[in-house]
Amino acid sequence: MKNADVARRRSDAISTGIGVQTQIYVDRALNSEVWDIEGNRYIDFAAGIAVVNTGHCHPKVMAAVTEQLGRFTHTCHQVLPYENYVRLAERLNAAVPGNWPKKTVFVTTGAEAIENAVKVARIATGRSAIIAFGGAFHGRTFLGMSLTGKVDPYKKGFGAMLPDVYHVPFPQEVHNISTADAIAGMTKLFKADLDPARVAAIIFEPVQGEGGFYPAPAELVRAIRKICDEHGIVMIADEVQTGFARTGTLFAMEGYGVAADITCMAKGLAGGLPLAAVTGKASLMDAAHPGGLGGTYGGNPLGIAAANAVLDVIEEEQLCARANELGSRLKQKLESIRSTTPEISDIRGPGFMVAVEFANPASKEPDAGFTTRVRLEAQKRGLILLTCGVYGNVVRFLAPITIPDAHFKEALGILEQAVAAARVQ
Repeated sequence: MKNADVARRRSDAISTGIGVQTQIYVDRALNSEVWDIEGNRYIDFAAGIAVVNTGHCHPKVMAAVTEQLGRFTHTCHQVLPYENYVRLAERLNAAVPGNWPKKTVFVTTGAEAIENAVKVARIATGRSAIIAFGGAFHGRTFLGMSLTGKVDPYKKGFGAMLPDVYHVPFPQEVHNISTADAIAGMTKLFKADLDPARVAAIIFEPVQGEGGFYPAPAELVRAIRKICDEHGIVMIADEVQTGFARTGTLFAMEGYGVAADITCMAKGLAGGLPLAAVTGKASLMDAAHPGGLGGTYGGNPLGIAAANAVLDVIEEEQLCARANELGSRLKQKLESIRSTTPEISDIRGPGFMVAVEFANPASKEPDAGFTTRVRLEAQKRGLILLTCGVYGNVVRFLAPITIPDAHFKEALGILEQAVAAARVQ
């Protein structure tokens, strides 16, 4: 079986709306390595878009899922509940930042977590308006699209978005958008278009994901907290991509000195199985009536078992410290590459949620073409990279935090070769 053969079958069978970055069809994976159906080996710096933070097929996660598989795979928690669901909720209630009683609900995807967080904020406040940020990504459902601050490809052609959703600028120093600009945008919104007494929630990513890996400045996060406190607004942190050791702490919000009222999480939570969670102040989470939250597959037993194991692995293998170490080494390598690569306009990101941004050295305009060449040159040499950003000019690095040193060193060598090759094209 060849990749090209499956690619032709895929073209005939799968909607073109499902975009695919590569035509590498995976056969097996282990930790930071994947092998395709032709036997080619790659180092995975995508991790399923920050999902397998604990690596592909971590033995502890696999053992937990296997054990659960032998007991039962589904009952629907709303019909026949199970203890490990309760135990995981207790652990998240204790771990999520915020010195107050918390409660949790489990759903299936990140977008579903966002939807439920907004539902909670609306029913708890009796308000409807939601404020999000330019460049944000919050999912592909209609509410998720409406909250997302990027048109192409997420909103393009899908018609009118949901009402009562407003966007303000997000700080991007490299693009001359400051924290002051973001706060001024909020002030202007309240003066010109929206009574803050109608706002149910302000939602933001501590580090924007699809938007370009721009970290939220501490000044902005504190300003959001202050605005929410002044006007009775719910502060929602979208930690779907930043959570579970990726930024060097279990949750990125740990680094800000203030806590969100509600935290959304998914991706790295269950080590590759579909599971998402919403954890928030108990007083907010209890605002919904019984049956108002939930879903048939929400908190599937296999995902719950995997997530409990993931939390154990993060603690036992000290993955928060490991993320900081790997991120520091990656940034050092990128800085050394920068000395001979004027196309590098910025290197940023906390922990092991690192990005490099490329721009034309002469015009200073974002250079998506160069970025794509870097990705493709890396892929030729056996390294899987992801791009992102509103301008498509950012490479984001999301390798498993469990990546062995030898594979990490090998990947950095490939990255250096790929950038050099992209420059001569």
